[in-house]
Amino acid sequence: HACGIGKEIDLPIVKLMLLLKVNALALGYSGVQLKTIEQLIFFFNNNILPVIYESGSLGASGDLAPLAHLSLALIGEGMVYYKNNKLKAKNLLKELSRDVIELESKEGLALINGTQFMSAHATYAYLKLESLFQWSFKIAAISLDAFNCRLSPFDPKPHNVRTHPGQLESAKIISNLLKDSDLNDVKNKPVQDPYSFRCIPQVHGASLDVFRDFENKLKIEINSVTDNPIVFDQEDEIISAGNFHGQPIALAMDFMAIAAAELGSISERRIYKLISGNRGLPPFLIQHPGLNSGFMIAQYSAASLVSKNKILCHPASVDSIESSNGQEDHVSMGSIAGVKLVDVVKGIESILSIELLSSTQAMEFRRPRKSSAEIEKLLKDFRKEIPFIKEDVVLHDLIKKSEDFIAINI
Repeated sequence: HACGIGKEIDLPIVKLMLLLKVNALALGYSGVQLKTIEQLIFFFNNNILPVIYESGSLGASGDLAPLAHLSLALIGEGMVYYKNNKLKAKNLLKELSRDVIELESKEGLALINGTQFMSAHATYAYLKLESLFQWSFKIAAISLDAFNCRLSPFDPKPHNVRTHPGQLESAKIISNLLKDSDLNDVKNKPVQDPYSFRCIPQVHGASLDVFRDFENKLKIEINSVTDNPIVFDQEDEIISAGNFHGQPIALAMDFMAIAAAELGSISERRIYKLISGNRGLPPFLIQHPGLNSGFMIAQYSAASLVSKNKILCHPASVDSIESSNGQEDHVSMGSIAGVKLVDVVKGIESILSIELLSSTQAMEFRRPRKSSAEIEKLLKDFRKEIPFIKEDVVLHDLIKKSEDFIAINI
């Protein structure tokens, strides 16, 4: 079953797979030896991470191929990463004085059946998104301030007559972030702002509602028994069913990818407005445009990522290809949904880092005006890492620094 193909998946996702497999087996319905679970725990605690490949699972009958690669190490087969080295599992186990597991009946099935590849990707994306949603509000608040926007669209009254929870929460977050900003005192603002600013509560909020639903489905999935057959020792029954089918989490991941991508899409539109030379900001956010390209190509990069995310948002779960000689005649493709979701999340992390770079640059042209105390602290911390850009530099390096700032300062 170890027929994985393609690039190796990120090691943090492999570690999540170990954790989720341990949790599923520990529920006590899989008929495995205690020492098998203890060996998986040893791998987890000591960062012994099997080599697992991106492609091979169809998301039904469980994640057979990737879980087979995960389980190879237990029997002394396959390759693992340990202390930044790629080693043969058999040699490492011998070096660490760990016995190879002799699998008993049912254990092979328990190890390679299940949704842990899908669920690990979903969990990784969830943990990233939990932070990125917070950042999306903070960065949007800086952009709102730098673009001299009205704050009336964030007044609670319009949102109290359209009571989507995410919309209400988003408006409140933005209001709190900018409540003591000097932006409140700016006169002669335009009557209305572009949708990418004015409709932050509606767009970010809709994505936030999807995220909350995704969280609930993920909690169910990672705390469930998803191998087959399932052993009910109290009832003295072994039932072959279909809990390995990834449809519930596949659909959730596809919807989450669409909702997450919208955070990147609206962010890129704000970047475009900030560099467009409107509202007293210089074209491309540079003091001498023409001689300097400024942030012109940074917006190209954000637009490229948005376009890529749109392609990745085609749902994997609408597809099914018959396998196993017709026995497995409907599959979820949840593994593909998981891989795509992680790619989308990585994309919006980069897009938001470009908006952060752009909005902080734009704020410097509003000085000596101050934003709120919370935003000013963020700007001060950001400036310790990334300077105001006076003339062209290699922006790739600063975009990476901005990404690191978002990743570290959660």
